[in-house]
Amino acid sequence: MVLIPPWIQHYPRQHLRDDLLAGLVVTVLVIPQSLAYALLAGLPPQAGLYVSILPAMVYAWLGSSMVQAVGPVAITAIMTYSVLSPLATAGSAAYLHMAALLSLASGLLMAACGLARLGFLSQLLSRPVVSGFVSGSAVLIVLSQLRFILGVEVHATTIWQTVHGLLQQAAHSNPATMLLGGGAVLALALTRTGLRRWPMAMRISPLVVLAVATLAVVVLDLDLRHRVAVVGVIPLDGAITRFEIPEAGQLQALLGPTLLLSFIGMVQCITMAQALAVQRRERIDANRELIGLGAANVAAAFIGGMPVGGGLSRSAINVAAGAQTPLAGIVSGLCMALLLLTGADWLARLPLAALAASIVVAAIGMVDLKALRRAWAYDKADATALLGTALGVLALGLEAGIAVGIGLSLATLLWRSSAPHIAVIGRLPGTQTFRNVDRYTTETLPRALFIRIDESLFFGNLQAVETRLGLELGKQPATEDVVLVMTAVNRIDTSAMEVLSDMNRELHERGITLHLAEVKGPVQDRLMLAPLWQALSGHVFHSVPGAFQTLQEKYGHPPDAALAI
Repeated sequence: MVLIPPWIQHYPRQHLRDDLLAGLVVTVLVIPQSLAYALLAGLPPQAGLYVSILPAMVYAWLGSSMVQAVGPVAITAIMTYSVLSPLATAGSAAYLHMAALLSLASGLLMAACGLARLGFLSQLLSRPVVSGFVSGSAVLIVLSQLRFILGVEVHATTIWQTVHGLLQQAAHSNPATMLLGGGAVLALALTRTGLRRWPMAMRISPLVVLAVATLAVVVLDLDLRHRVAVVGVIPLDGAITRFEIPEAGQLQALLGPTLLLSFIGMVQCITMAQALAVQRRERIDANRELIGLGAANVAAAFIGGMPVGGGLSRSAINVAAGAQTPLAGIVSGLCMALLLLTGADWLARLPLAALAASIVVAAIGMVDLKALRRAWAYDKADATALLGTALGVLALGLEAGIAVGIGLSLATLLWRSSAPHIAVIGRLPGTQTFRNVDRYTTETLPRALFIRIDESLFFGNLQAVETRLGLELGKQPATEDVVLVMTAVNRIDTSAMEVLSDMNRELHERGITLHLAEVKGPVQDRLMLAPLWQALSGHVFHSVPGAFQTLQEKYGHPPDAALAI
């Protein structure tokens, strides 16, 4: 890592105007979002503003993406609330302290992974699992915000407690709060569908809706006369986190959440950065992304105390505003700092119901039903992993939900590997191309069996191979030669090597010769060290056409002159 990032060393002057303007626009548009996501995390609303300053600037300096914006994001916020609410009361001093510790620990872990060049770990979650996690989390987000729209108090740590509390308190809802929150949800939903042709107008619409809601509170004195909850005065002295020496119990309780937050943050940040880079025909460095995001979370631990991430909507606003380089992120951080220093009293009467409405509408858009339909149509196993992850998040919580998703993905992978596609192949007439005899009209040799195994061989799929070979030999009792086509075999483990050795011996005792064809170099290098290589009763052919012609000549059939090898 260099102290001065490459984009500064070779900064194009023609981008300066675009970056300055984008930084200013992003600052204005993400104010309501930052307040709302802090509220979602169970933290004071101003915490979202604080972590939009230094963390955004640190990531812009150390990250590799040109336009990704870091700050409060919905997934990180709901994860923070979900893991901390069972440990402390939201908004309490203990809760704030643990949120800062969570941000610090996850930041250090992500930075360490980046320095150790472990950016590839972000690829360990499949897209269906990520989609299911996001969709399940989105439903949790909506449920967590209904109490603000209804104007009721609900203290819960699980989804079942939340639903039960909402049903119990529904009769005591605040009519003014419900009208304000419901109106905001309706207005935001209509603008999201009606302004799709004008992206910038659609992104400005939440700011307009919140301004109108705040104006209604001020004009009608809704907070004073009808007990509509508002943000209140934003204290500047609460920006700096006052750390205390954590207890052993706190550290132990935060271990699992730290690993989960770090892993999901890695996946979200790198995936978003890669998507933006593809659109702009740029490249990112996954390890630098982890260092940048980790450093941003370390900074957030001391300023605001709220974990941050690479935000989809935040980055989209940055791109739509015309950002060209990370300078836009630095400008946005400076503008936010200036805004807070000059006073944010005008935010004091911003209604929490309107902020919750903006979260609800954004969260509903995160439920990806299209991904479920696509997965179900293409691969039901992936669709099951998606649906299982979403339901796991809802029923068991974020940590257990992601574990369910990973478990389903691994089970699917193991199932597919243990039931490999095995095909008997023959030659297409007049060609040197070999295909599955069940799919094409092919030429075969009556005393030879060509079997292609489309999977690496390991202890989990050996029985399937042996069973299929026995079945095919039963169909062709006159077989004298068996050719295992290894085109798709990338690895043979010790168990598979020993089974192939046993298979070679048993076939030889039955008067059948075992051959191998198209063995890949790395696989051959390992087999040459095994007894099978010396004991093989047949030959190792470089190509399937070569094996076919050799056996054709062995059986006394004249070779095809046009196809001679």
